[in-house]
Amino acid sequence: MDVQSLYNVGDTRVLSRQNTQMIKELDETGELSILGEEKTEANQLFRNVLNSAINSINVTNGYLSDAENEKIKLALGETKNTHDLTIALAKASTALQYTVAVRDRFLDAYKEIMQINV
Repeated sequence: MDVQSLYNVGDTRVLSRQNTQMIKELDETGELSILGEEKTEANQLFRNVLNSAINSINVTNGYLSDAENEKIKLALGETKNTHDLTIALAKASTALQYTVAVRDRFLDAYKEIMQINV
């Protein structure tokens, strides 16, 4: 059986050398990278922007989770301090607004790039 005839093969040991260069993986620093890509300054800059956006999403998810936990604590009567709930909700709201604004900017930039005639 020819390995090239297999579809949806996810193991890099099975894929051919040219396909391996296109597989995305997380490197040892936890950053998204493409195997075999050149380490140019533009690639590094794009990778940094992408990783900071991903980190921002993770922080936003953490704030949303903290706000939900504070709501549950207040509902169960485990805390009588409404200040913690208010602070957690404000942090979650601000982080979510920031994340949505960044997403909108990325989408606007993508649309603008797609309209460029080559």
